[in-house]
Amino acid sequence: MQPAFAIKGQRRSFRLHALPTRTPSPPTAFEFDRRSHLFLFEILLVMLLGAAVLSLVAERIGVPYPTLLALAGAALAFAPGMPHLQVPPELILALFVAPVLLDAAHDASWRDLKTNWRPVLSLVLVAVGLTTMTVAVVARLLVPDMSWAAAIALGALLAPPDAVAALAVMRAVSPPHRLRVVLEGESLFNDASALLIYKLALTSVAVGTFSIGNVAPALLLVSVGSAAAGWILATLVTRLTALVRDPAIATIIQFVGTFGVWLLAERLELSGVITVVVFGVTAGRRSSGASFTEVRIKSFAAWDTATRILNVLAFTMVGLQLRPIAASLTAAQARDYPLYALAILAIVIVVRLVWVLLYGVVRLISGSQPDEMLGTWSGTLKSGLVVGWSGMRGIVTIAAALALPQDFPQREFVQLVAFVVVLGTLVLQGLTLKPLLKALRFPPDTVVEDEIRLAREAIARAALRALDGREGEAAERLRRHLAEGVATSERGEDMFSDESRLRLAVLPASRQALDQLRDRGEIGDDAFRFVEQELDWSELTAQSHRYE
Repeated sequence: MQPAFAIKGQRRSFRLHALPTRTPSPPTAFEFDRRSHLFLFEILLVMLLGAAVLSLVAERIGVPYPTLLALAGAALAFAPGMPHLQVPPELILALFVAPVLLDAAHDASWRDLKTNWRPVLSLVLVAVGLTTMTVAVVARLLVPDMSWAAAIALGALLAPPDAVAALAVMRAVSPPHRLRVVLEGESLFNDASALLIYKLALTSVAVGTFSIGNVAPALLLVSVGSAAAGWILATLVTRLTALVRDPAIATIIQFVGTFGVWLLAERLELSGVITVVVFGVTAGRRSSGASFTEVRIKSFAAWDTATRILNVLAFTMVGLQLRPIAASLTAAQARDYPLYALAILAIVIVVRLVWVLLYGVVRLISGSQPDEMLGTWSGTLKSGLVVGWSGMRGIVTIAAALALPQDFPQREFVQLVAFVVVLGTLVLQGLTLKPLLKALRFPPDTVVEDEIRLAREAIARAALRALDGREGEAAERLRRHLAEGVATSERGEDMFSDESRLRLAVLPASRQALDQLRDRGEIGDDAFRFVEQELDWSELTAQSHRYE
């Protein structure tokens, strides 16, 4: 049985389950013992700490954190004595892709996706298909020995952009809401279309032939079966978690369910990506009353942390793979392959940009609705430039490239191209997307803020109706408070903004008084933690009301 992880050095291999053949001499102070079973753990801890620091730096200087992580990984790959962290191919997609996809699918807005289905579908199907076929043709021209199946696999793993880096920039500059919806929807579903083509191409490599006529029926069957399985499993898992009050147990069930859905789909020879996406979208549509409040809040926090850890590990590992690939190349390949990879990088960027701009122009000429492309030629070109330039590749491309079988033809070439494209798009597009967004000067977009105001007004009115017939001073105070909030909202103002600012302003004094009570011994730690949690909830509530 292969180990879950292996560390490969320059001359020998160390595996987690193997015991040392002789008693090792103790390491000196501050010296890593490469024979220790804790060495992998030490490396992972250092990677996570470094990734956390780089993420803070990226946030401070206004660049996507995946860009810095990938560059840091590339630098580490060529550091003296740095081992090669190798994850078995069968674990890569399940480990890195499944939870990230589920998290994105759960948060997707089904209403917004239906409203913007045309641009999303054009990117999911046409852009992915054009990128796959163009890359396959260029790869065959550059490397004549490459089979069509292998070339299509390369094109498919390069086709899906990663929205993590693009959205990290967009949150800082507040672009139009519709552009975010299109990018999020594309990232969610193009992973499914691209990885489905990738999986079929791998099967064709094993068989030795690739035929569209043979692949199309299987593609349709797998897609329908995967969607049905995702819906059924989501219904079952959400009903189970709705019965669980303990946040920790509910979160464990959610994670086990996520990986279980992926593994079951793979066992049934379905698409794990489509199954997980449908599973996540279906689970995200359940009523807010279908789960307990504490479970929902704490599990969301756990998911945010888990997906960030997986992202930082994946983006760091992309650079760590460069050294073993570079070491396996012949002199001629080391001279030619980087140039081929840069050519394919240019093709990937240009194909997406051309298609997005062409789509926008065609929609405008054909008389699309005013909201479709911001209604003017200027708006069309601005939207097209942003969406077209937001094609940074990331975790899906990394995972698919690392998951290639060892005997895959031209495996080193495919992986080198994949890593160059990921690094190239993260650096070139990742570092220039924010200046591009600022230069285009989109008009203010208050869609989400207006809907938040509408929702708050609606729940305040519902609360007022629920107070009918209730008497007493407390009911009257609450009734006045809600009525004032409704009146404020009807004037187009934030019904909670002033109150929220005041709550945040007085919280430091409240926390200081609580600390003093414990320091003087007037209250114990149990009471301290309970009231501290109340203050924390109050602060979170006030912060959430300041969405502006």
